Amino acid sequence: MINKQQSNTEELIQEATEQQSVTKSRGQVHKELAMGFFRAGILGFGGGPTAIPLMKKEVVDNYGFMDSDEFAKQIAIGNTLPGPIATKLAGSIGFQVAGWLGMLNAIFASMLPSAILMIVLLGTLAKYREVGWVNGMTNGVVPIVGVMMAVLTWEFFTKANKQLGLKLAIPLLIASIVAMEVLGIHPGIVIAILLFLAFALPVKGAKA
Repeated sequence: MINKQQSNTEELIQEATEQQSVTKSRGQVHKELAMGFFRAGILGFGGGPTAIPLMKKEVVDNYGFMDSDEFAKQIAIGNTLPGPIATKLAGSIGFQVAGWLGMLNAIFASMLPSAILMIVLLGTLAKYREVGWVNGMTNGVVPIVGVMMAVLTWEFFTKANKQLGLKLAIPLLIASIVAMEVLGIHPGIVIAILLFLAFALPVKGAKA
């Protein structure tokens, strides 16, 4: 009996030790937040929408702070609120991962480096904006951004198909395109309406 209890105690201690080795330290989490949002901010040419796929790569794929579904919810809620989407995502994700310090860390890492770089390079780019290689550098980024956005869009549509089914996902997609591109309705309003309607829509595979 005593040997059995000792064996169980040793197993519990071993599991606790393994769990501690897996769990990241607070310093490691802040370091990963800073590095992830620094890369997303410094490489996100053209503004917030171009930084979204980069943030997903860092937050979901590289560091596993959340899964793709949770990241999609962050984008949906962020687009219903005023302000730049990149800043809102950085603050929200940073807070969820590491509290108030995580929020400040993520916002600082995503904004300050690119702001400093812009101040340093603004005069140079303005001076040489008519030079061919400068125009080529800025225009060459556009196709890459388009591919990143297309991949992210396809991932979100695939998840919508799994949750809602094509009979709901496709009409919602078409209605959203018409509302934003044809009628000129703000994306935040469209997302708010869809979030409201989501409470009344059946979820594919949900129990009655």
